[in-house]
Amino acid sequence: MALYLTRFSYTPETWASLVQKPEDRRDAARQYVEAVGGKLHGFWYAFGEYDAYNLWEAPDNVSMAAVAMAISGGGALSKYETTVLLTVEDTMDAMQRARDIRYRPPGT
Repeated sequence: MALYLTRFSYTPETWASLVQKPEDRRDAARQYVEAVGGKLHGFWYAFGEYDAYNLWEAPDNVSMAAVAMAISGGGALSKYETTVLLTVEDTMDAMQRARDIRYRPPGT
């Protein structure tokens, strides 16, 4: 299964709602990814450009895209981004495969 890092920020309205009624959102996040056969590995809040980060595992990109669509379409977030993470082993495999690609720069 592939690993995914998501970064997101809540809308001001969502923060106001959470302040009035604090809620551990890890349980909700876990349910979303488990619905597609995945697993939540971590959930963190942060200062900075994004309010929170999640580390997920999902069977494939389509499954994780479904989770992203469901969450980002819910209206509680102001931004949501997903990064596909590669293991060191996958990256080594990609480097080895790249040797066989005959790249030609534009104009040459």
